[in-house]
Formats: sequence, structure tokens, C-alpha cells
Amino acid sequence: MIGIDELRTVKTFAPLPAEVLVYLAGAVEDIHLLDGEYFLHEGDERALIVVIEGLVEITKVVAGIERVIGTRTPGRFFGEVPLTLSTNFPASGRAAGAARIIKLEVAGYYTLAAMAPSVPEKIGSLARRYLDSLQELAAEKPDAVARVIGPRRHAKVRELSTFLTRNHVAFENTTLETPADGQAYPVLELRDGTRYADPVMRLAAQAVGLEVVPAAVDYDVVILGGGPAGLTAAVNAAAEGLRTVVIEQLAPGGQAGTSTRIENYTGFPYGISGDDLASRALTQATRLGAEIVVTRTACGIDPGTLRVELDGGDTLRARSLIVATGVAWRKLTLEGAERFLGNGLHYGAAHSDAPLAQSQDIVIVGAGNSAGQAALFFSRHARTVTMLLRGPSLAARMSSYLIEQIEGTAAIEVQPNSQITALAGDTSLHSLEILDSSSGTSQLRPCPAVFVMIGADAVTGWLPGHIARDGHGFILTGPDAAETPAWEQPRRPFALESSVPGIFAIGDVRSGSVKRVAAGVGEGGMSIAFTHQYLALSH
Repeated sequence: MIGIDELRTVKTFAPLPAEVLVYLAGAVEDIHLLDGEYFLHEGDERALIVVIEGLVEITKVVAGIERVIGTRTPGRFFGEVPLTLSTNFPASGRAAGAARIIKLEVAGYYTLAAMAPSVPEKIGSLARRYLDSLQELAAEKPDAVARVIGPRRHAKVRELSTFLTRNHVAFENTTLETPADGQAYPVLELRDGTRYADPVMRLAAQAVGLEVVPAAVDYDVVILGGGPAGLTAAVNAAAEGLRTVVIEQLAPGGQAGTSTRIENYTGFPYGISGDDLASRALTQATRLGAEIVVTRTACGIDPGTLRVELDGGDTLRARSLIVATGVAWRKLTLEGAERFLGNGLHYGAAHSDAPLAQSQDIVIVGAGNSAGQAALFFSRHARTVTMLLRGPSLAARMSSYLIEQIEGTAAIEVQPNSQITALAGDTSLHSLEILDSSSGTSQLRPCPAVFVMIGADAVTGWLPGHIARDGHGFILTGPDAAETPAWEQPRRPFALESSVPGIFAIGDVRSGSVKRVAAGVGEGGMSIAFTHQYLALSH
């Protein structure tokens, strides 16, 4: 516990009466930090931090990169802006070498303010000084590493733009109203002038500096899939010193990364977009030392040696393997649907799709939470949003908080007992044929963009037969795996372990999992605890 004499070394506290300092000494946390140890993170609840010994750094993630935006030496404060504006911390704090701080929670701060009005006056003055620099930083535009050139409403242009956006690559878009004859699009142009016409995604990723080849062959943990479950597993594994690589087909965040708003994830009272959540998890995983490889998929696993074959010929040797490949959106089974894919027909929805809906009359197919979140998001951009439901209402599959918001949004119309029976258009979608199953009548509806979210399936057909699955292709784990002929060990499998020892399944791909982001995050953390137990057995 800090003493009164030590508090008097802080200039602002030095003239305070002894009874105030006695209160303050008992109200603060006295925290000793190691080099690099964080004492708070961006988004944490407000508090007053005072440096007593050593040096601390203030950091902020800008354009995906953590930058040091300031330092604090003994006697200086951190937390002035959050306390003055009643907001959460706009930046993180960590020790630069051994350090010591004291932390006063908000309730204690207000008590101190009542006892010593000179303290909040000083804090307010400091806050005004720091606000200017924070505003400049917030307005700073990240340097674009590339430019995507192509026509409006071009499927491959959207695909590349979405890929770069979801991988947090800063780029510019140049839309061509009159495309050049014979030119393949999109064109990816780098800062040095190098141009790639209609590049395959792996080439585009490599060109903008993303990792597409694993740095090593041997890993303690190989994680297949970079959704919330996989990224959480990577965070925990890397934090505990395990050599970790994540193999992701498209971009970190998985299907959750396309969610426009997650309202029921603990710790975010006002919700968070899937892309933002994925960005935070990615930053955390890479900071702790996990390796993230994109545009790669596993195409084979040797159950005996845990060797993983990647498309393109690379082979990884894993001491343990975590399958977190999630699920794939279920497709419309309509004749000619593939012709409109990316040209009006879209599966899932993300923030980067907002221009497709701008001032348009769009349609969303689906009645789950993802469809509801997308409808609310697009209602802020589209002229109208129509939700088509096969059933009679939203109540069967959607959370009540979303239903209430949808009912209160004038731009959203819910059309029950309806399904698309045909798509029409020349080079792009322009109308839908919609069947009303309650009346048996059909209508032709103009529509430039339809977003489909009608459920998802496990894509596990590539796995070896030794990894047991249920009738829908989801991986059996724990007690369910133990009951299959594939499990031949005398011990019982761990709760998330598949029918092959050392191979774990987490998140949506696991049979019986709860299809929620929070559940996937929980399983990601649990999987590393079980991985440690398995590795201890295998020594």
C-alpha cells in the first residue's frame, strides 16, 4: 500500500490536507509492473492512473498497427480524457521497463473530487490539452498500400475489395463508369506502380504484404480457421508460449467477421461489429506471437502423425491440431443463381457492402440473428429493406431485442411465408420472383441486390474418416467421440477432443456447439487448456 509521503511526491497531491491523502492512500490500487506489462487496454472503463516509478507508454492501434502515442513519467497522470468526458479509455497503457502506478477507480475519483476540488480542475485542464492531439490522431488517414480499379457492381471487384477490407489492408477504390474494352478486372495497383489484372486472391494477398506461406514446418499448435474460436485459441496458445499458426482461407474473423452488429457479446454494452471484434482479436494474437496465414486451406490430415497438408503443397507437422473451420453459408438452389453471384446475389453481409445498398430497394432472405443485424445495418443506407421469411414470423429464430428494433424501423418491411423462386437479369440482377406460400400467388419485384442468410453447413468432407462426424457433417467430440469405433484409446477423450487423439474441434464446426460468438470464444480458450493436458500425456 502506498504511503502519504509517496503521494506527496505527486505535484498535484502535495498541497492536499493529510486527511485527504489518508483517504487517497486507502482508495487506490498500488500496482507494480514488469517490462511490457499492460495495466489497461483501449476501451477499458475510465479511471485515474498516476505514475509513481518508472516509465509507461500510451499506445493505440492505428490502421492495424499498435503505435506509441505518448509516455508518462513519475508524477504524471493518464485517464484525464475519459474522466472528463465520461468515456472509456481511448488508448492502452503498458510499462516500458519496471514501473509502478496507482489506479483510482471512478467512484473513488468522485469522492476525491468532492474532498479536494483542485484535483478535478487540474484533470480537466490536462484533458483539454490532450484532446487536440487525440482528435488529430483519430482523423489521420492510413496510407493506402494499393488501389483497386474496376467497374461498379463487378463481382470480382467486390470480392477483392471485401478481402482487403476484412484483412485490414488500407486501399483506395477507383470506380470506372466506362470500363476499357478487353481489360480484365479488377486491377490491383500497388504504390510503386506495379499492376495486377484480375489477380488470384493469394497473389493479391502476397502483393499487399499479407502472410500466405507458413514461416516454419513444426508447430506446437496448428489451428485451422481464424474465426472467433480459432483466434481465441491462438491468443491463449501464443500467450502460454506455444508455437502457434492459424491457417485461414479468407480473412480473420470467419463468418462472424461479416456480422454487421453483435449486440449480445459480454463486455460491449452498445454492441460491436464482427469485423471490429475480429480486428481486436487479430491484433492481440499477433502481438502475443501467433502466426496468421491467409488464402490457404487444409486439404488433408494424417491422423497418425498429425501432419497437415495445405493447398499449394506445403506440409506442417503439428504436436496438436485444432479444427475451427466453422460453417459455410447455405446457397439458394435456383436455376442460374451462380450467374448473379456478386452481381446482385450475395451470401452474408458486411460493412463493406454498404455501397451496394445505398439508396436502393434491397431484399434480405433469412430469419436468424445475422439477417436481423444486416437488415438494421442496411436500413441506414438503403431506401427500403424487405426481409423474406419462409415461416410466419421472426419469433422462431431471432432474438427478441432484434425483433423489437426491426419493428421500430420504418425502412424495414417483414414479408412472411415468402420465398424466391426465380432470379432475373442480364449482366446483373434486376428482379426477383417471390412466391407467397400462404396464398399461392407470385409477384415480380425489382431488386438490384439480395443478401441471403438461410443457415449454414459444415464443410468437413475433406477430413479423414478417422475423425468421426454426425449425420450433418459436424465433428463429434468428448463423450460422443468416445462412443465411436474410431476412438481406440484406454482414456476418455477430453471434452473438445475428436475421435483422433490430439485433434480438437471448436466453434460452429463442432457437433452440438452453441452457434454464438461468445460460445466459440469460450471453446477457443478451453481448447488450449485441453491441449496442454494432451501434450503432457504425449511426452
